[in-house]
Amino acid sequence: MTKIVLVRHGHVAWHAPERFRGRADLELSERGRRQARAAALHIAATWRLDAIYTSPLGRCRATAAAIAAPFRLDPQPVAGFADIDYGEWQGLTHDEAQARWPQETALWFSRPHLAAIPGGESLAAVLSRSSTALRDILRRHAEDTIAIVGHDSVNRVLLLFALGLPLVSYWQIGQDACAINEIDFADGEFAIRSLNETQHLAGI
Repeated sequence: MTKIVLVRHGHVAWHAPERFRGRADLELSERGRRQARAAALHIAATWRLDAIYTSPLGRCRATAAAIAAPFRLDPQPVAGFADIDYGEWQGLTHDEAQARWPQETALWFSRPHLAAIPGGESLAAVLSRSSTALRDILRRHAEDTIAIVGHDSVNRVLLLFALGLPLVSYWQIGQDACAINEIDFADGEFAIRSLNETQHLAGI
């Protein structure tokens, strides 16, 4: 069996007001660094990691570095786990994008699997590349415990993939900053053991 500890990166400045972050290479805020340390302590006390993989973007790499340190591991960046490409929406607040593309943003927040982001990427494309990356990792870690540090969009899509649910259910899964999800994989099947756990962040 492979155990997957799927983590979202810590807080970044573009969370307030909420912006389309996507491929912007943002650093963790001070709060985000505290969250990453808390997640690292919780993971070190709960599992023994054999490997850690991460989105190549800085906010995930910094979170992964904190998690990897107690195990003396080197996080391995995987292009397939990069955040969704928001195209022309990147850097805009939700209100700014809605003012310029009212129909497209309305579709994104209601039927995201059908949305066409101007100059950006579809959820189907995110699913294709992230699930391919995940399957490649699983082939190499048949009996290991691994961590993956990703983004809100990527983690939601991977969780839907593991649950066998369609992309229309995208908004029905939460992924808070530095949340932890536990997934088992054995005999070709996934089992979700925990989802969007944040108790390790109490008081931060």
